[in-house]
Amino acid sequence: MFLTSAVSALATTAIAEAPLTSIRPMPRDMAGRPPPRRSSVAPDIDSLIAQANLDGQVGFVVADARTGLVLEEREGGRTMPPASVAKSVTALYAFDALGQDHVFETRLVATGGISDGKVQGDLILVGSGDPTLDTNALAGMAQKLAKLGVTGISGAFRVDGSALPYVNSIDPGQPDHLGYNPAVSGLNLNFNRVHFQWTKGSNGYAVEMDARSDRYRPPVRMATMQVVDRDLPVYTYSASEGGVDAWTVAKSALGNGGSRWLPVRRPDLYAGEVFQALARVNGVTLPKPGVQEDAAQGAPIVVHQSESLSDIVRGMLKYSTNITAEALGLAASRARGLDVADLAASGAAMSDWMRERMGADAPAFTDHSGLGDTSRVSPQDLVNMLVRTGPGGALRSHMKTVVAKDEEGQLDPEAGYAIEAKTGTLNFVSTLAGYVTAPDGNVLAFAIFTSDMERRNALTKAERERPPGGRGWAGRSRWLQHQFINRWMTVYGA
Repeated sequence: MFLTSAVSALATTAIAEAPLTSIRPMPRDMAGRPPPRRSSVAPDIDSLIAQANLDGQVGFVVADARTGLVLEEREGGRTMPPASVAKSVTALYAFDALGQDHVFETRLVATGGISDGKVQGDLILVGSGDPTLDTNALAGMAQKLAKLGVTGISGAFRVDGSALPYVNSIDPGQPDHLGYNPAVSGLNLNFNRVHFQWTKGSNGYAVEMDARSDRYRPPVRMATMQVVDRDLPVYTYSASEGGVDAWTVAKSALGNGGSRWLPVRRPDLYAGEVFQALARVNGVTLPKPGVQEDAAQGAPIVVHQSESLSDIVRGMLKYSTNITAEALGLAASRARGLDVADLAASGAAMSDWMRERMGADAPAFTDHSGLGDTSRVSPQDLVNMLVRTGPGGALRSHMKTVVAKDEEGQLDPEAGYAIEAKTGTLNFVSTLAGYVTAPDGNVLAFAIFTSDMERRNALTKAERERPPGGRGWAGRSRWLQHQFINRWMTVYGA
């Protein structure tokens, strides 16, 4: 700890001057080895930040991934919004609580036996929090139900999403129509999004709302769309009785046709309606789904298993799916025996875990995806986690490869070093954390946080989809992140 603090302070002083020769006496890591000699050709940190012309805060830490020796830092202890870099913490939190081989099961539970082609009692579609359940999976369950000889039921058809607490939206501060900000429950479908498609005809617009996959396109009634003759707002949303999502869209915004995914606010009823439609196609008649109020009692007659948690996490880190992170975080908290009621409580539980297991100083998560901007963690805490996990640990093997960029900001697949990391982007927040492997095999752990919260906080809710100046700010931040990595590979990569 003394060596790390001393080297960190020394490195911070040295960076601003960009010395041409190594400072002596040279600090050594825990194995007694000196850090690599500095190069005279790497631009200094302050010059890079000035060149990026980036308003707001910039903080980073880079360390030897095997020894934890801090090589450079700037505002390393400052807590800042992690954006989707939070998903890297969620991945380890889920692995620790559930295990990499964990699978989520979605079950059809019958309260009575099967007689004369009917379930004698109720049929309940029970979720366990699977964030990857899709229309194809429900179609497979409907086919298995039909193969059991079932053509109908004598009782009610119900849905049970109580395995996880119900969350109406991940971040209430986001615009209503953003598909990456859906509800979360113990029964999810298609990342809790419904597909909206519109086609212009001679008599106006034809609209469709469906739960499409690559093989099926079941229409849904639990989400409706009305085209309205107005300019703004583009979308409005209201929740109708019976769990129906009622949308309107401005005619002036539609053009000749198109499509987009919209969030679902009652994913349990959404899954139930889609299963009812798919069952009908397979000769099984079910009544309209209702909500199971108590714990489902009965025998499972059809079970669908998800991919392993390892595969789910790899997809989450690659595509940065918010609902996956929230479902995994909530499931991990429940698996640890915690009766969390919402994302804030589960985020606080993950913060406690990070302090206890990863030696973090001041993490404060309010969700598991980083979509909200109220979570806080420091670059130093992220790097400590990466070092404790190690370059040979589970997290690095699940991270996606990030292609390096050159001094002009162009992709540089021939850079000679490899980056495995998690990116994070919110309006005026951009982060990057992970591992970079030098040509000689040396691995560095790093976390880079940039944010301009004053500018972000000034945005209206409507501006948060495409804020003025947001794209340019994010591009300059990403350029700066890659220039930091280029510097580290020049200084410490050989």
